[in-house]
Amino acid sequence: MNSRDAGLYIALISVHGLIRGEHLELGRDADTGGQTKYVVELTRALAAHPDVQRVDLITRRILDDKVDPQYAVPQEPLTPKATIVRLPCGPHRYLRKELLWPYLDGFADQILQYFQRIGRIPDVVHAHYADAGYAGTRVAGVLGVPLVFTGHSLGRVKRQRLMEQGVDAETIEAQYHITRRIAAEEFTLDAAELVITSTNQEIEEQYALYDNHQPRRMVAIPPGVDLTRFRPPRRNEPDPPIKAELIRFLQDPDKPMILAVSRADERKNIGTLVQAYAEHPRLRELANLVVVAGNRDHIPDMDPGPRDVLTDLLVQVDSYDLYGAIAYPPHHEPDDIPDLYRLAAKSHGVFVNPALTEPFGLTLIEAAASGLPVVATWDGGPRDILKFCKNGLLVDPLDPDAIAAALLDALSDRERWQRWARNGIRGAAERYSWTGHVKFYLRALRKLLDKPARPPAPCRIRARRPAPDRLLICDIDNTLLGDAAGLRKLKERLRAAGGRVGFGVATGRRLESALQVLEEWEMPVPDVLITAVGTEIHYGPALEEDLHWRRQIDYRWKPEALRKALRGLPGIRPQAATEQRRHKLSYFVDPALAPSVEEIQAHLRRSNLHANVIYSHQAYLDLLPIRASKGYAIRYLATRNKLPLERLLVAGDSGNDAEMLCGDTLGVVVGNHSPELAPLRGRPRIYFAAAPYAQGILEGIEHYDFFGSIRIPGDKETKQCTPA
Repeated sequence: MNSRDAGLYIALISVHGLIRGEHLELGRDADTGGQTKYVVELTRALAAHPDVQRVDLITRRILDDKVDPQYAVPQEPLTPKATIVRLPCGPHRYLRKELLWPYLDGFADQILQYFQRIGRIPDVVHAHYADAGYAGTRVAGVLGVPLVFTGHSLGRVKRQRLMEQGVDAETIEAQYHITRRIAAEEFTLDAAELVITSTNQEIEEQYALYDNHQPRRMVAIPPGVDLTRFRPPRRNEPDPPIKAELIRFLQDPDKPMILAVSRADERKNIGTLVQAYAEHPRLRELANLVVVAGNRDHIPDMDPGPRDVLTDLLVQVDSYDLYGAIAYPPHHEPDDIPDLYRLAAKSHGVFVNPALTEPFGLTLIEAAASGLPVVATWDGGPRDILKFCKNGLLVDPLDPDAIAAALLDALSDRERWQRWARNGIRGAAERYSWTGHVKFYLRALRKLLDKPARPPAPCRIRARRPAPDRLLICDIDNTLLGDAAGLRKLKERLRAAGGRVGFGVATGRRLESALQVLEEWEMPVPDVLITAVGTEIHYGPALEEDLHWRRQIDYRWKPEALRKALRGLPGIRPQAATEQRRHKLSYFVDPALAPSVEEIQAHLRRSNLHANVIYSHQAYLDLLPIRASKGYAIRYLATRNKLPLERLLVAGDSGNDAEMLCGDTLGVVVGNHSPELAPLRGRPRIYFAAAPYAQGILEGIEHYDFFGSIRIPGDKETKQCTPA
């Protein structure tokens, strides 16, 4: 399916926020900021390169009267080679990113099916932020393609900053789902072949907070800026329309302008900036403060985050009596932002970014390109930008006196102001153009793609009769087997369905053991056998192994090092040699003594070891390659055989079945299930049968009418699940 000789196909994934090609609603909310602009501009810039044939920017489709209908359009061309692709992800309505976690397995399945529809696999998947990282890891693992990750902002850093501000851990968890976000970031770092950051500080300090800190797999490539839009003011250039909006607020609009442009987000630290300005009379005498914090209509109707920030801003204006000295326009258009930079530069003002943490600093680059010196937080991207451009000062964002002093310093020396302005213009052009970004980006990608020849072509399902148009896949122990009468009825239903319904098993057993127990229960050899917890795939009746799958899951698999790392851990002992496989290490667990799964994963990651750690029946532990599991295997199977996931009914009873039950498959949990699956109850595409064993599978078949027209529960609002 690949055709790299014709040029690269790059798939970018960015799930949250409002993404479109023109008139981005930057600052509308906490999710529609620099990242959305970054991914749209990166998409265009990559597509402009002659070595790139196609770029898809894949995001969430939104059907909501509260947002523009354009966000519901399935595809939006950006250039002849670049397209925004919008796919279903949970409810129709627009959701903030913290509420998207339960739907990401389904979103990953939608992406896989999109590639199946277009008939091409991307050469690389590039995921942006933790949510897309989770989905992108699933997609890249099934397809066996390189994963690139850009975190944009990191959960551990955010939690650290909020706690420094005095926010308690429970509040952080409730509002930001921070534990899940950090777990997704670690999960993505397990699989990513390349991490692209904007700054070296992210690599050296921010990612250093993670168990998966591997600097050799990370590269800093500064983001680009559109230098056709962001330029210095011209002599005798007429005032832009936004000037009239500012004049409404300001008593003396010709004073130098201290300009801040950001979302109304507490991380942007607008309150500390206003305090710094208000409490220093000399600064108030010298300059006006202009705060552009997104668009607003009726503040009480806004989401809690921006509502609180803007309410606090108005309270500060009133309590400090800043009327006539501060402008906070309620509306602006995207084209007003370059004009605002030029207005501030024309006034010999300064741009200020007081954010608590600033991974990118795109606004700083835009200001620099516009000839506007900057005062910025010393955290994150500004360090690298100012080190190169030499066009301003860094400050402690938590110190209002330091911010005020830096602003006064920047505004008081006209000769140095001119030097900073020239430095910024030159530095932005030399280092921060999109052309330069793409040059270094593609250089890094080529190192990933210059690999040995691909493994043998994958096998296909070879059923006993014509190729099936749907597939029933069951776990063996305690799911398929356990009730002879129910099993006879299931065999009769399969026989009556003819070749239209394929039959497979997905089990933790090794192949020989699976065949033996199936024979004991008088089951025919299945059309497909997924064994050893998804690490081996064989096709019946000849039991041909899928060598492509074996090669694909070998990614980052170091079994000897993993054995050594687990040796000596309390409450964990190896199972018999017969249960160990090429891509599966199996252990018995004493839950009273053993570390938790999370602790085991952290222990491995800190040793640069990567494994999918699966705990089941509160007694067994399996270590698999990070691209292997029952869930990965059935999606690989569906992709290679062009079967929509809605045509796979999967049945299981324990924790090692959770991945295959989640997402767009039709899941059945039999009545005798392990407690580990209880958190999945209530998901529309996971049916909890009352009956045990094969009778439960039959109950699920009836629930979905799987042998008939196939009834998919709910509608596009259907909720998917992410295993805890």
